[in-house]
Amino acid sequence: MQIDIKPILKSLGINTINEAGSTGKTWNSNGNNAIHKVYSPVNGQEIAAVKFASPEDYNQIIEKAQQAFKIWRTWPSPKRGEIIRQLGDALRKNKEDLGKLVSYEMGKSLQEGYGEVQEMIDICDFAVGLSRQLYGLTMHSERPSHRMYEQWHPLGIVGIISAFNFPVAVWSWNAALAMVCGDVCVWKPSEKTPLTAIACQHIIQKVFEANDVPEGVSCLIIGDRNIGELMSNDSRVPLISATGSTRMGKAVGAAVGARLGRSLLELGGNNAIIISKDADLEMSLVGAVFGAVGTAGQRCTSTRRLIIHESVYDTFKDKLVKAYSQLRIGNPLDEHIHVGPLIDKDAVKNYLDSIEKCKAEGGKFIVEGGVLEGKGYESGCYVKPCMAEAKNEFQIVQHETFAPILYLMKYKTLDEAIAMQNGVPQGLSSAIMTLNLREAEQFLSNGGSDCGIANVNIGTSGAEIGGAFGGEKETGGGRESGSDAWRVYMRRQTNTINYSDKLPLAQGIKFDL
Repeated sequence: MQIDIKPILKSLGINTINEAGSTGKTWNSNGNNAIHKVYSPVNGQEIAAVKFASPEDYNQIIEKAQQAFKIWRTWPSPKRGEIIRQLGDALRKNKEDLGKLVSYEMGKSLQEGYGEVQEMIDICDFAVGLSRQLYGLTMHSERPSHRMYEQWHPLGIVGIISAFNFPVAVWSWNAALAMVCGDVCVWKPSEKTPLTAIACQHIIQKVFEANDVPEGVSCLIIGDRNIGELMSNDSRVPLISATGSTRMGKAVGAAVGARLGRSLLELGGNNAIIISKDADLEMSLVGAVFGAVGTAGQRCTSTRRLIIHESVYDTFKDKLVKAYSQLRIGNPLDEHIHVGPLIDKDAVKNYLDSIEKCKAEGGKFIVEGGVLEGKGYESGCYVKPCMAEAKNEFQIVQHETFAPILYLMKYKTLDEAIAMQNGVPQGLSSAIMTLNLREAEQFLSNGGSDCGIANVNIGTSGAEIGGAFGGEKETGGGRESGSDAWRVYMRRQTNTINYSDKLPLAQGIKFDL
């Protein structure tokens, strides 16, 4: 499968070899950096090579970011918002090429690649409005002729560690809000998808240069986990926003916590849809299938489990099997394809291992999995979406596998279904399909879903930027994107002003000299 990606790379300003890091206007490297080759899971071809950053590169970028923060924080927030507005416009102009690069480098379908860039545009629009709404509160003082209020100030450097499955959108969720709040950003993308990050850096660099934005407001550093560890342990970086596995998040959280820094963690999900006896089964089918196979099951919000009422179990299972037989697997740049490849052969191995573990625990596969071979599948990363009847307590069901494996199970009562939905270590996204108002409200009530996201009559994936995104338990507790998630990028300050000619003390304390 030959795909000419060079015109897209050229239009996005990417050469075959790129330097280790950028502070916004210049690329930095100290010379003898390790060369990392980037391969596409679509066809296994080498796309380009990048230089990994050294510790010296890292320190230079952090120092430049510190200098930039001193200037950027003094810009009025609406003026910072104007820069982000221009960034959104630049992303609109580059949406097609950037979306194709996302699809080719990561392997998600072309429509999902375009959708990811649209998320970036949407969060820029959100951030522009937010730039005039960074509100504090005013409070009444117990002391006469005193005024109390609170205000929000930027933190400083925000370190962003992003994952391969959303190689650009999650960075933008953090960066657009952080920069509007007056912070500066240092971004370490996944080493599996560095080219989309480099493309974004080129796009933002042009906007910044046109507006004389200080060098270092938006920094990019390419590297492996060693760079992430440097960031996590660096007291110069007050906030680390990390997206990835629960294992990675625990390491980041421990390192940041040890220095009493802040961490925003978006980690694993093990998401379920409850299919009620009162569900619209045709609508439920669309939500379940897309949730399970979209992005080849490599979303943190992918549907891993279907908890189906016993009265509709067989009917819905038959619908699922028929739908799976119609899935088209192949080149994700073909708009007619439903499922692209997994990110690499390590992901394929995890997929195969999970299938074997499920069978060993007694799972019965009703749609068999396997690796696809032959013409169009030369990369070795294409797998069959599969489906197994399983039990919620299986160890493999309790574990998140980043692949299109769906587990089916029955329930009798809604209380039982909710207990099964909640009965996993993760707590990101959840859904119920029902036309019964009482069931819907019970699912959303205190004592219902324990996840950060709970939906009715839509699937577990496809969050909008207007709502706060994140989850509980081993998902990490972080919140990104909409609502009041901006507050995590700022520090709260309470202010009291005495405009009298006396100094009364709080709580009526007397201190006479």
